Amino acid sequence: MIRINITSVFVDDQAKALAFYTEKLGFTKKHDVPTGDARWLTVVSPADLDGVELLLEPDGHPAAKPFKKALADDGIPFTQFAVEDVYAEVERLKGLGVEFTQDAVDMGPVVTAVFDDTCGNLIQLATMK
Repeated sequence: MIRINITSVFVDDQAKALAFYTEKLGFTKKHDVPTGDARWLTVVSPADLDGVELLLEPDGHPAAKPFKKALADDGIPFTQFAVEDVYAEVERLKGLGVEFTQDAVDMGPVVTAVFDDTCGNLIQLATMK
């Protein structure tokens, strides 16, 4: 059976991204392997250490930065993370200095919020009702 093992988010600075994703969002570093000028750097949810890994991938490819900028300029999140309570998570993250471009909004079957990950991406939080 096919399953999702790793997904990625393009980042402009891996060290800054690691600090944000671990210190602010609460992920745990899984792999940190030097690969020349960059690192194979992944984080996971502390609730599932053997679960899907998020690769903090350098945005060095010529297409990556314009792609990220176009999404951010249009207010489109690059990816989405599930949380149990979007309202509570927004308050927790705001307390840590995370900037939101969309506060928690009830959209019927789902509540969403969108924040800036400081690495060029908008990230959506979602709670299914």
